[in-house]
Amino acid sequence: MDPVAAPPWARHLAPGVDAASVDLLQARSLPAAWAAAWAAAPHSPVVHDDGRWCTAEELEARSRAVAGRLAGAGLRAGDRAIVSAGTSLDLVVAHVAALRLGLVVVPVNGAYREREVAHVAADSDPAAAIFDDPERGAWVERAVGRPVVVTSPAVDLPDADAPELDAVGPDDGALLCYTSGTTGAPKGALLTHGNALASCEAVRLAWRWSAADRLVLALPLFHVHGLGVGLHGSLLAGGSVVLRRRFDADDVLASAREHDATLFFGVPTMYSRLAAADDVAGLERLRLCVSGSAPLPGELFDRLVAAAGVRVLERYGMTETLMNVSNPYDGERRAGTVGIPLPGVDVRLDGDADHAEQGDILVRGPNVFPGYWRRPDATAEAFAADGWFRTGDVGAFDPDGYLRIVGRSKELIISGGFNVYPREVEDVLLGHPGVVEVAVVGVPSDEWGEVVTAVVVADGPVAEAALLEHAAAQLAPYKRPRRVRFVDALPRNALGKVLRHEL
Repeated sequence: MDPVAAPPWARHLAPGVDAASVDLLQARSLPAAWAAAWAAAPHSPVVHDDGRWCTAEELEARSRAVAGRLAGAGLRAGDRAIVSAGTSLDLVVAHVAALRLGLVVVPVNGAYREREVAHVAADSDPAAAIFDDPERGAWVERAVGRPVVVTSPAVDLPDADAPELDAVGPDDGALLCYTSGTTGAPKGALLTHGNALASCEAVRLAWRWSAADRLVLALPLFHVHGLGVGLHGSLLAGGSVVLRRRFDADDVLASAREHDATLFFGVPTMYSRLAAADDVAGLERLRLCVSGSAPLPGELFDRLVAAAGVRVLERYGMTETLMNVSNPYDGERRAGTVGIPLPGVDVRLDGDADHAEQGDILVRGPNVFPGYWRRPDATAEAFAADGWFRTGDVGAFDPDGYLRIVGRSKELIISGGFNVYPREVEDVLLGHPGVVEVAVVGVPSDEWGEVVTAVVVADGPVAEAALLEHAAAQLAPYKRPRRVRFVDALPRNALGKVLRHEL
């Protein structure tokens, strides 16, 4: 390809790699690519958990056996399977088996309460529920009003022969991830196998991810950051992953040292705690540290450079698109920006091609989902007339083509890397008899990115502790308000809409 005509994302490619030769969908699906990698290096370590390594041939055999059990229980390609469990090798095997069989995995946060699980179950209409708590499986059956296959991450169902595996194509559904927009309850973003493969292949190329890499993975596996980038990407590259049940800065640094790790992916909250650790200098042994899910403060970037000589690579993605933009592996990693479009991805600012202007960020590429599950109106609203996806974020390009996120046109709060939809929290708080009005906003925080804060108009004296307890009974921990502020009235415009920016 003529260098003059090369797309912006060609800057991510290693020397000698021609952009014209890049085919993000060549393998057709992640399961097919994984199976090929396992066959090529059957004895290589792949997943470390609970003090031992699972090899490639073991992961292939165990996932094949689990796929057989799921098929024997009546599950077929295209069926949805809700998966909600703590990080473990069993969870990885069950997830891989489901994708190999052609099931659509519906990842659910293990901290969700019955109300939250019931919404996802009723909307996704699953045929199976893989939970590490049997009671939570019963929540699913109550929500759908019929029996489903309920099992643990070990999938202790009767053995059965597996049908043909790894036969899915790029257009088949892979993940149904529930996310919040500007209106209504969380909706399911249906990601295809092509979306998942294209995103992983793009970051594999951009980050020079190879079979020699080893990732310390402390991100939860119900979130696309840990699941769709960390786990899926490691398996695609033929590398290995060290699972951690939860994030602890000292544990991450010790694990990296013990296992000769080369990679760590985290959210800014994690990097804030790593920067404060006694052994923060240990990060310099890693080849690459990547941050995402929320903006990385420039001050934190500089602190990690000073303390460990690490220039964290910040990138930008979202549930509906997986990975979109990344700072370059080779070249300047520019603090305060998320970098340049990844291979295969196009990015533009709505209404103005001038990179000096800011505007709504629109993207297109094989990583972009086809639409929301059973919600044609929401899908139509999410895409521009020419097919580009509206991210809901506002950005600006600098003269060198680096994208900076300057705000969100949506009212979403991102706290600790997790999305919080204000309306959902407000509805819960309005259920308290002492609350007349409430608006939930995100307050900037160096540690969390944003802190969920409730601004309340109360009917007489109401204790903050009582409101927090009320929220805790119905919401996952990351959604609960950490602060409550009482006011006499909420600021509103002439049409009665709450002026959130004043709060």
